[in-house]
Amino acid sequence: MRVVILSSGGKDSAAALWWAECRGWSVTHLATVRIIGTDSMMFQMPGTDLVEHQAKLMGTEWLAIESEGIAELELIDLENGLAGLEFDALVCGALRSDYQKSRIERMCERLGVHSFTPLWHQNAYEHLSGMVENGFEIMITGVSADGLGKEWLGHIITRNSLSTLKELSQKYRFNVDGEGGEYESIVIAGPHHHGRLVLEHKQVWDGVRGHLVITRCSTES
Repeated sequence: MRVVILSSGGKDSAAALWWAECRGWSVTHLATVRIIGTDSMMFQMPGTDLVEHQAKLMGTEWLAIESEGIAELELIDLENGLAGLEFDALVCGALRSDYQKSRIERMCERLGVHSFTPLWHQNAYEHLSGMVENGFEIMITGVSADGLGKEWLGHIITRNSLSTLKELSQKYRFNVDGEGGEYESIVIAGPHHHGRLVLEHKQVWDGVRGHLVITRCSTES
């Protein structure tokens, strides 16, 4: 099975990728929709250029597809970008977004390939806990929810901090897996990588929300 992973570089994309590799499938490309506009209904915007470095750690190809992020048109941009590839299935890390899942499935039907969403409706805490236990290093790159301060920016989730994140999510009523946009992430290492990303960054914080600006990215074995 030749598969393309729809990857933003974050935790859910990485988990879906690992799921495909564990089945012995051949990951031919990491496909990233790079939003060059100001917003997107479907795709993560910050940090997506780092997928190129993740692909190198895997020894696979990176396919960058530019889109202005216009509703409905951004999926057409993705479809056009994938149309020239020879592959059997698209694997997506969607968790609970029916908007995303249904549109990707219809796109795959038009392309004549299978669509897999292996994380669909997984328990949020168990999903994150399983990744941490299996060696994924998940760095938080953006926060925009009550209870998440600037101390989380650049933090790599550990077993202990995941428990803290769960407590905060219950207290402030946000999704512990960030599915509602409460935080963004980048995976800097994991069982699917031969090495890890080394990031240099600076914080941008307005007192309520913030994000990292990556100033340099390198890899180490």
